[in-house]
Amino acid sequence: MTTTYVLGGGCFWCLDAVYRTLRGVRSVVSGYTGGETPNPSYEQICTGRTGHAEVVAVTFDEAEIPADIILNVFFTLHDPTQLNRQGNDIGTQYRSAMYFADEAQRADFEAARQRAAEWWPGEIVTEISPLGEFFEAEEYHQDFFAKNPGQGYCLAVAVPKVNKVRAGFADYLID
Repeated sequence: MTTTYVLGGGCFWCLDAVYRTLRGVRSVVSGYTGGETPNPSYEQICTGRTGHAEVVAVTFDEAEIPADIILNVFFTLHDPTQLNRQGNDIGTQYRSAMYFADEAQRADFEAARQRAAEWWPGEIVTEISPLGEFFEAEEYHQDFFAKNPGQGYCLAVAVPKVNKVRAGFADYLID
């Protein structure tokens, strides 16, 4: 059975890069959701005035990787105690957020947020909201890390996150 979670934890390039390393992940699509502007562009998102967050839609096979692992990875790869930012990426578009498609996902997300509260000092500020319309990001954002491994942001920000998840979730890495 495949499941799709829509998650935001800072720049979508990092989430995309991490989830693509996991066995059982069928697809990762970078996009935007949570705001008011219809069919926003990346340039509009960067203004912080659309209300949307940068997110990834992660589709995975629960027979190969448990939903709890997908969510634990989410809370490992970004700092859920930072409000409307991740490191130097500042603005509501970089907020920590989970968008649920149904009540079962909402319960999964709330349980994951509670687990994360045991690992992180400080208050978890991760938003849990109903999934509205998902807008796929421009093609050049899809699988950005693999296409641009030497890009400065990838080296400085994405690589450490990928390495952190690899160390903590080695049993779920693609061989």
